[in-house]
Amino acid sequence: MQRRTLLFTAAAALLPSGPRHGLAQRVEKYAEQLENGEFNWFPERSPAGPILIIVSIPDQLVHVYRNGVRIAASTCSTGKPGHRTPTGVFKILQKDKHHRSSTYSNAPMPNMNRLTWSGIALHAGNLPGYPASHGCVRLPMQFSELLFGITRTGMTVVIADDRSQPSSVTHPGLVLGDYARHEFAAVDVALKKSQYSEGHTERRPHTSVVVSGAESKMTVLADGDAVAEGKVTISGQAPLPESVHTLAGTDQDEGGLRWTSTGYGKSDREDLARELRRIKAEPQVREAMRRRMHQGMTVVTTNAPSRAEQRSGKDFVVIDGIY
Repeated sequence: MQRRTLLFTAAAALLPSGPRHGLAQRVEKYAEQLENGEFNWFPERSPAGPILIIVSIPDQLVHVYRNGVRIAASTCSTGKPGHRTPTGVFKILQKDKHHRSSTYSNAPMPNMNRLTWSGIALHAGNLPGYPASHGCVRLPMQFSELLFGITRTGMTVVIADDRSQPSSVTHPGLVLGDYARHEFAAVDVALKKSQYSEGHTERRPHTSVVVSGAESKMTVLADGDAVAEGKVTISGQAPLPESVHTLAGTDQDEGGLRWTSTGYGKSDREDLARELRRIKAEPQVREAMRRRMHQGMTVVTTNAPSRAEQRSGKDFVVIDGIY
């Protein structure tokens, strides 16, 4: 895999050279009320749980959710015409607090969270009030520092071409759908064990699952490497929704798994719990997924072929680095 240097508009883009840069500040406003350069930050609303970042290109806003609760939002600047920021589901591949570009005169790119090896990242930068980058997502400096402190490699970032908002979904589907109810207890124990191990033991591989409706295939990935693959049966005639689901834990009362689910792209919103129940995977693939379950695991459904070389749309990404 060839790692190419992150794109950057110019060295001056990070310098406080204009009035727009001076507007960057933390405010007590709702996300919908933020003006250019402003952001909010309320981590106390949800102190623990998996984090999901959603970038809305139409709104030029970044939303941060923890355990399904929005804890922060910020204005941003995405790719300008001709250098459009790609949409899709990404993983944070690399973090570098003091990154510099080797392409654009050693320009600083503070608090960089890399999303693709081909040049897309979240980082601090100038916010002119409109899409102006070469594809990266620019953030206010203070917000980028706070965000850098809570992100980690492997976590999910959704870049959407619509106004996406996650919902809380509880269902057995996909993983426990064909299991007897007593097997829920084993999954519950495994998830609690993985939650306890966070910060106490060596990091375990991050699990991602991609379900492609175009290929009727499910692929289980561990830190980007395919560890299991097999056919899936999708009931009904309607295409799968373009969606991403982050595992938040278990629901003892309903005996199911709790997910933070959101759609992305310009497609109609569906009942995401119902849509996941349409998917039935081969036993060995489902078992490979179950063994690697952990809080923060993601399941991505798409109607596009899973591999980039099989897709017609070049600006759509499903977990960069492999797909």
